[in-house]
Amino acid sequence: MTRIAVIGCGYWGAKHVRVLHELPGVELVVVADPSEARRAHIARTYPDVPTSSDYRDVLRRDDIQGVVLATPVSTHYRLAREALLAGKDVLVEKPLTDKTPQAYELCRLADRLERILMVGHTYMYHPGVEYLRTLVASGALGSIFYADAARLNLGLFQRDTDVIWDLAPHDLSVLLYVLGCEPESIRARGASHVGARRQIDVAFLDLMFPGSTLGNIRVSWLDPVKVRRITVVGSEKMVVFNDVLLDDKIRVYDRGVTLPHQTDDFNDFHLSYRYGDVTIPYIPAAEPLAVECAHFAECIRSRAVPRSDGWSGYQIVRLLEAAHQSLALDGASVPYTPAHNEKITGNGQLRPGLARDIRAAEASLD
Repeated sequence: MTRIAVIGCGYWGAKHVRVLHELPGVELVVVADPSEARRAHIARTYPDVPTSSDYRDVLRRDDIQGVVLATPVSTHYRLAREALLAGKDVLVEKPLTDKTPQAYELCRLADRLERILMVGHTYMYHPGVEYLRTLVASGALGSIFYADAARLNLGLFQRDTDVIWDLAPHDLSVLLYVLGCEPESIRARGASHVGARRQIDVAFLDLMFPGSTLGNIRVSWLDPVKVRRITVVGSEKMVVFNDVLLDDKIRVYDRGVTLPHQTDDFNDFHLSYRYGDVTIPYIPAAEPLAVECAHFAECIRSRAVPRSDGWSGYQIVRLLEAAHQSLALDGASVPYTPAHNEKITGNGQLRPGLARDIRAAEASLD
């Protein structure tokens, strides 16, 4: 039995509590939250699950193997670092942190302590997204021309972040996962329309991937219709993943454009358009969050590297910061170097004192 605790039981934390409480082979040991009202709700809904007002009660317990952090992003670095140093495996809700050096430090710390560090990029665990990735990797779509992602709705406005940090991590993580590579550059446009704090509530991100593959992400808290859609266009076929639909979420279009042999005579230039069949593959029904939590529990047991490990979270934090850098430059393109290089070389940003903390943690685990 894998014993897991949840710290933070707001919107996402409550979902984790529900899933972990129902997950076979997992014991939800305790839920910690400073809010008395939230703890009372957990006590009413799950009478067998103890609650605590102090997250340190979780970290002090030797019988807890894994911790889910579903707290505001501004607390992720501090709480994840404390949990890792306490010898816990950690699943952090997205984004991993709100600063690149902090994300890098957590990844290095987890690697040195041989702890699981996983990020809640939930859509990487969607069966439809997994099908997209398999389709692209198989070459069935041909050369990938572009991928377009839209995540739009009326709300929910956040008090401590903007729409880029709130919604874009989902589609950034999906595009990197589906395309199997990191972008070479990113540029962003955005605007603030509602609220006293003037947080960015609508934004457009453009990414350039290797091989001239384009990526586009649209996120908005100000759209009248809920949209959760990803389109991938290849030289052979095209596919649309529409997560708002209850059924038939994926459609594969055998459509394309053929460029015939060209001559010097402009009149000989004719494009051929192919309109083939539309295929609706069977996608097994599964709640992505349940798949994600089960994967976390399995990684705790097997010590396998999670699909959405800390380094994938570090990639996304870097891209989010680069997007905001582009905003500050009036939408100019910002180069992006692969985060994978920093994982291998260890040349990322690291605060002074990390080595001392790691040595102290290692000594305490002996």
